[in-house]
Amino acid sequence: MLRLGLILHLFIGSTLAGIGVIAALVSGFDTLYPILITAALGFVLAVPVTWLVTRALYERG
Repeated sequence: MLRLGLILHLFIGSTLAGIGVIAALVSGFDTLYPILITAALGFVLAVPVTWLVTRALYERG
């Protein structure tokens, strides 16, 4: 389960980090720190999402 979770976190984390960066840029925050903060926040918020997705995949199988 850990291996699948780590692989999924790479994809889910980069997706949520990208969404955060795009949201920051659209909002007008185009300097370095807001972009880094939203990218890091998206990557950290991906941990519970990854856990839920991984658990759901293991319950189906």
